[in-house]
Amino acid sequence: MRILHISTRLILGGSQENTVLSCEGQAHLGHDVHIAFGPIYGPEGSMLDRVRAFATENGRTIATHEVPDLVREVSPLRDRRCLAQLDALIRDIQPDIVHTHSSKAGVLGRLAAWRVWNSNPARAPAVIHTIHGPPFMPVEGSLIGRTKVRTKNLIYTLAERRAARACHRIVSVADAMTVQFLARGIGTPDLYTTVRSGMDTSPYLAPEPTREAVRAELGIDESDFVIGTVARLAQHKGHDDLLDALGGDMRADPRLKLLWVGDGWWRERLMERVRTLGVEDQVIGTGLVPPERVPVLLRAMDVLAHPSYREGLPRTVPQALLSGVLPIATDTDGTGEVCRDMQTGRLVPVGDAAALRAAVRWAREQPNEARALAERGREECRVAFSMETMVADLQRVYAEALRRAGARVAGRSVDDDHGARTTS
Repeated sequence: MRILHISTRLILGGSQENTVLSCEGQAHLGHDVHIAFGPIYGPEGSMLDRVRAFATENGRTIATHEVPDLVREVSPLRDRRCLAQLDALIRDIQPDIVHTHSSKAGVLGRLAAWRVWNSNPARAPAVIHTIHGPPFMPVEGSLIGRTKVRTKNLIYTLAERRAARACHRIVSVADAMTVQFLARGIGTPDLYTTVRSGMDTSPYLAPEPTREAVRAELGIDESDFVIGTVARLAQHKGHDDLLDALGGDMRADPRLKLLWVGDGWWRERLMERVRTLGVEDQVIGTGLVPPERVPVLLRAMDVLAHPSYREGLPRTVPQALLSGVLPIATDTDGTGEVCRDMQTGRLVPVGDAAALRAAVRWAREQPNEARALAERGREECRVAFSMETMVADLQRVYAEALRRAGARVAGRSVDDDHGARTTS
């Protein structure tokens, strides 16, 4: 089977890692795998070297295609050119499956694939889209700011409604994504299915290197209590809320440390806040790290904080659980499907600095209970978030999409076929 994945940016990030792992797993199964993406730039890193190294190490090629005008920002001129570029790419590759990821690539990729479909249904691909996170921004700030966000959300909603009619299946990484999209009138329930965002679990489950060794490498004492984050230093990831919640406690107790794993456009502003709070000696920033470094750094943490404002289902939460680290996360989108309060972690309201502070204090004061929650989550995540489970689930989704596409070729609308597996 020839599979073309389309992703907006191949930077270091959760949705991109999901996409690359899907490509690798499918290549191992013997499929002819291609991945298309827009220009890569900025401090957020790239996964392109990993894709290229995969071919060298495994003798199986994942073909790469840069699409010059596939950019994250809404740009009518470039978006029109991108649509033509994707159309030409799909006609050239002639894939059996077009699988799009992220909102911009998802809208343009699906529309391009459907144009190919309508021109020659007998040779056209089945079209699948994965929702990794909601494109809709929180409505906040000034009146002008709220108006801009509402306008942008409306544009995305209309675009997603149109794109949903141009695909055979929609995959959500969390049930919450399906609920949110259906509430906005995007697609119909029979179009959706949930496939957890898989990962290579073995590095997180491995016993080495030890917590003590990693802490020694980072200059962290065993008596320190470390609250870690694994996220881009960017808007809506909640680093400001973490400083609001813990700044006072950190000034009162030098053993309280923050370990920030990642980089981003907000780095300088956040570090200036750290200096203003007078806790610069208690914040350890790793900067950009390769994905294989993340399991190692998680071992240095006592808790993983993820106070994000919007997510699909943040991969860092099951990664923490696989590492035996308690997650403390905000109750946004699909996060609570894995981090269930007082069962597999601590879940706090979005933007609630007091609740975030209380959860951190609880974890510090109740280490045995915190470890028990993490261990329960670890056992749940071993299978649910394995790469093998994800790739097998996608195989079933592809088979269903091909069946629905075949029904369309035979003269029946895919909307008339209600035999699809629905949200799980």
